[in-house]
Amino acid sequence: MKIVVIGGSGLVGAKLVSNLQHRGHDVVSASRRTGVNTITGEGLDEALAGAQVVVDVTNSPSFEDPEVTQFFRCSSRNLIAAAEAARVKHHVVLSIVGTDRLLQSSYFRAKMIQEDLVSSSTIPHTILRSTQFYEFMPRIPESDADESTVRASPALVQPLASGEVAAALADLSTALPRNRMIEFAGPECFRLDDIVQRVMLAYRDSREVVTDPQARYFGALLGDDTLTPDEGAIIGVGTFDDWLRNTAVPETNTRRSELMSMSS
Repeated sequence: MKIVVIGGSGLVGAKLVSNLQHRGHDVVSASRRTGVNTITGEGLDEALAGAQVVVDVTNSPSFEDPEVTQFFRCSSRNLIAAAEAARVKHHVVLSIVGTDRLLQSSYFRAKMIQEDLVSSSTIPHTILRSTQFYEFMPRIPESDADESTVRASPALVQPLASGEVAAALADLSTALPRNRMIEFAGPECFRLDDIVQRVMLAYRDSREVVTDPQARYFGALLGDDTLTPDEGAIIGVGTFDDWLRNTAVPETNTRRSELMSMSS
């Protein structure tokens, strides 16, 4: 089966491409690095020619309006048009748990536009909403911080490893379209402020964590369960402790900016 992964050079995309190749599929890793641009349309028709499935794991280079809205609207419209022309049979999209509850945020409003465009197109689809990746956790302290403190909401989070998300996408992309949204979350619940504290200790970040229910997440206020899935979600197996033990290398604060450049 020919499967095109849009955003195939990113954190999840690269893992997904590898996973599908190991399963014996004909996989195209499509990104600007390989000459495919969903904003201009460059290379899309060629990449999708003969494909049965397209998986979109792209992300906007900016999380602020109007750039983020323009990215997801333009990218999704161009991809859908090219996929319809190529007679693609299944369109799989990676989204985020809580998207419809975070519409105060320009980023999540843009993701909702993406979901709506995909679900209203003529192509059978599956939308996988994932919770936050463990790999994203080191970036959270930078979202609402100053030189000495980090403000974090006590809202619940249920993160998981990006590799598990890639495996779930591989399963979904090689199965029949669901024509609906599915949620995927990690096996454990944490308070966001607690997990931020644990990550900062692991990375030797000495700033104080201040619990603040008014702290914003991508510009939106969080309720207690805004970021957690509803009943019926797929649940991963890898624990946060295992990920932290295998991934987090003690670093000094002088390298904090380097750590924060990780892709989500």
